[in-house]
Amino acid sequence: MSNPHHLTAKQIDSLPSALNVHPVNSEARRTISSPGDTTGLTTLGVNVFVIAPGDKSTEFHVHACEDEAVYVLSGIGTARTGNDTHHVSPGDFIGYPKGGPAHEIRNTGDEPLRLIVIGQRLSEDVIDYPDQTKRLYRCSGHTNDLVDITQITPFDPAD
Repeated sequence: MSNPHHLTAKQIDSLPSALNVHPVNSEARRTISSPGDTTGLTTLGVNVFVIAPGDKSTEFHVHACEDEAVYVLSGIGTARTGNDTHHVSPGDFIGYPKGGPAHEIRNTGDEPLRLIVIGQRLSEDVIDYPDQTKRLYRCSGHTNDLVDITQITPFDPAD
């Protein structure tokens, strides 16, 4: 690679990839390669997700602190955003602002669904998984804590 910050399409297609199964939903299976990591990005995640027919990109979730975005490279699917669903196909772009509605994408086609998934990499975040009634607390230097949302007691410092 002559310029470590520039990848050709051929180089991106040949990047190492790994199957990743979401820890709270085994239907959320995706093969991920990371052109962002390869080019040295540290605070912005830029990944290529390949999702098999019938599988999801991720568990239905929302980030409290991080923005995310998805660009569809190939294949077709259904994006679920909050209570809405809509068809996605090559060339579509979806922005998921922090604190917005929960979201996921399912491959509803017969071929792999290829996405570019972009997101911030903050050291702290809170991620809600409404379908699982779970909340993940992520804080750099500490273990991630996955808790049942129904068991959370609001904290009032006045008490």
